Amino acid sequence: MGTVNVKVLERHQKTFWEKSYIPEISRGLGVTVKQFFKNLSPNKEKRDTFTIQYPEAGTDHYAERFRGQHRLMKREDGQVRCVACMCCSTICPANCIHIEAAEHDDPSIEKYPKVFVIDELRCIVCGLCVEACPCDAIRMDTGTHMAPRTDRTTAFHQRDDLLKKGGISIATRAGQKALASKSS
Repeated sequence: MGTVNVKVLERHQKTFWEKSYIPEISRGLGVTVKQFFKNLSPNKEKRDTFTIQYPEAGTDHYAERFRGQHRLMKREDGQVRCVACMCCSTICPANCIHIEAAEHDDPSIEKYPKVFVIDELRCIVCGLCVEACPCDAIRMDTGTHMAPRTDRTTAFHQRDDLLKKGGISIATRAGQKALASKSS
């Protein structure tokens, strides 16, 4: 067997003052007191934090990337754009999307979602469902927060509820945007 080279490191011995943690506690309290008095300032530009009386008063302080609640898009004829391909429910890490497919009466449309339910309490607002959708059927650009709930059953958004939030999508099948008509 060969020899093993071991490097011995000397530990820094803490002084009594360092062991008491008094310097670090006082530094932390100093930061807290500084922020406290800074946010008491009558000058709103100097403040770092704001208290919003949510949900009575809304806010316009959302980040530019804020997604919001889900909505389902419609075709030009007013029907749901979703073809029940299950891509969104498959990729969802929270498993909050439930879809049941059915055959469509129109032969040009293969399937449609007979049942499309999103459990907003399980949703982690990651946006993977929007990215996975190949036909621009689901979006999260409403810019609205989920309302506070006292009953869990009100957090299940059905297909018709999601369609009311959505509009008509002008995306084509290949994901390319169709040109808007020149009349608008």
